[in-house]
Amino acid sequence: MTVRDLEPRAVWEQFDGITRVPRPSKKEGRIIEYLVEFARRNGIECKRDRIGNVVMRRPAAAGYEDRPTVILQSHMDMVCEKNSDVDFDFENDAIRTRVDDGWVRAEGTTLGADCGIGMAAALAMMIDSETKYGALEALFTVDEETGLTGAFGLGEGMLTGKYLINLDSEDEGEIFIGCAGGIDTVAEFRYKREAAPKGYVFYRFDVSELVGGHSGDDIDKGRANSNKIAARLLYEAQGRYDARLSYMDGGNLRNAIPREAYAVFGIPAKMRSAFEERYAAFAEEVKEEFRLTDPDMRLSLSEMPEVGEVMDAESQRRLVGAAMCVANGVVAMSQAVKGLVETSTNLASVKFVGEDRIVVTTSQRSSVESAKLYAMQTVEAAFALAGAEVSHSDGYPGWTPDPDSRLLRLTEECYRRLFGAEPKVRAVHAGLECGLFLEKYPELEMVSFGPTIRGVHSPDERLEIATVDKFWRLLREVVKSI
Repeated sequence: MTVRDLEPRAVWEQFDGITRVPRPSKKEGRIIEYLVEFARRNGIECKRDRIGNVVMRRPAAAGYEDRPTVILQSHMDMVCEKNSDVDFDFENDAIRTRVDDGWVRAEGTTLGADCGIGMAAALAMMIDSETKYGALEALFTVDEETGLTGAFGLGEGMLTGKYLINLDSEDEGEIFIGCAGGIDTVAEFRYKREAAPKGYVFYRFDVSELVGGHSGDDIDKGRANSNKIAARLLYEAQGRYDARLSYMDGGNLRNAIPREAYAVFGIPAKMRSAFEERYAAFAEEVKEEFRLTDPDMRLSLSEMPEVGEVMDAESQRRLVGAAMCVANGVVAMSQAVKGLVETSTNLASVKFVGEDRIVVTTSQRSSVESAKLYAMQTVEAAFALAGAEVSHSDGYPGWTPDPDSRLLRLTEECYRRLFGAEPKVRAVHAGLECGLFLEKYPELEMVSFGPTIRGVHSPDERLEIATVDKFWRLLREVVKSI
C-alpha cells in the first residue's frame, strides 16, 4: 500500500504530491511554484507577496455568502534531517515515504508532515466539492522553521478573514490556544590553528543514534543532547589527560535537539591506556544515565592517523568550558498551566567555519516574555565570559491564550459532536506563527489542531494514519459550522 491509497484520499493525495517537492527552509522556490500551479489548474484565486508567502481564496458557496471568511494556515518549509548513513539531497530529492503498521514514515529522513499534512488538508479544502462553506483563505508561509520569516514579512492585505485555523499541531484530540515565544542566541569564537603536539595519539569520538526531536515539544522529555555529551568527554579529557582538540561538529538546526556529534582530539601517547580505560567507563556511565530516554545511543572511539593541526589551547579551553556550562533543557515549568514547559534552552549546533571561527547556535523559548529575556541573557553571559562574540535573532512573540474565544468554543463543540469525547485545550511550548499574525491582525480569533505526529524534526518523524481522518473531519466540520 502506498500513501495515495490511504483514506481520506482527498488529503493523502495532496500530501503525496507535497512530499515529492523539495522544500528546505529558505529554499521554497519549488513548492511556491507547485502551489501557484495548483491554484491555476483548479481555477483558484492566488496571490503571492514579496517574501514568497502564498494565499489562495475560494469564494463562498451559494447561500453561504453571509458566513465569515475562515483562514487555513500552514507553512511550506520542512526540517531537513537525515541519518548520517543515508544518501539524500533535500534540495533535489523527493521524500521516500512508506506505510508502516499504522504510521507513515520516511526512509532515513524527516518526513515533512510538519507541516506538509497541514498544507495537504488546506489544499484539499480548497477543492472540496462535497461540503458547502463560506469563503476560505489558505495561507502558506515560508521559512517557519528557521526564522518565521514568512510570518514576520507577511504582506499587507494578504488576509481578510476573522477566524484563523493553524494546521501546524501534532496531537490529535488537543486544541491549542497559545504558544511560547522564542529567540536564538549565537556565539562566535575566534581561534588559531597550530601544529599538533608531538607524541600524541589521536581519536575520533562519535555520538549517534540519539532520539533527538523538537526543541519545543520534546525538550521536557530529558533526552540526551549530542553536543553536551561530546563536551563532557572533552572537558574531562583536557583536564585529566591534556587533550588537544582539532575539530568538532554537532547538530544542525536551532529547533532540533541534536542527535549526532563528533570530535577529533589527541592525548599524549604515554596516557593512552589510562585514557582508554576511563573512556570505557565514561561511555557506560552516559549510556546508563540516558537508558530510558535514548536506549539506542551509540558512543564510539576510534583511533585516527596523526593529525597535523589543533586549535590553540586557550581557545579550546574557552569553547569546551562554554559548551559545558551553558544551560540546556527545561529552565522552568509554568505555574499557570499545569504540565506546560514555561522556559527552556537548547544547545543546538557547534560548527567550525573556515580556519579561524567556531559558531555555536542555541535557542531559547518561553511563554513569559521576561523569562525569555532572562534565559537569553544567561546564555549570552556564559558565552561572553568565555570570550565569544554574541548575537541574537529578532525573536518572535508568544501567543497569549484566549479561553473565551468563540472559535475555541465552536471547535470544542464540533469535536464532541463528531467523536463523543472531550478534547484537551492546551498551550504548547513549541513556537507557532500565531503570535505574529495577531500583531498584524489583532482582531483574529485563532485555534490550532492537527493529527498525531511523533519524532518531529528527526528522521524518526512519523504520522499516525488513523488520526488524519479525524483531523480532516474536524476541520471540515468547524469550517462548515462557523
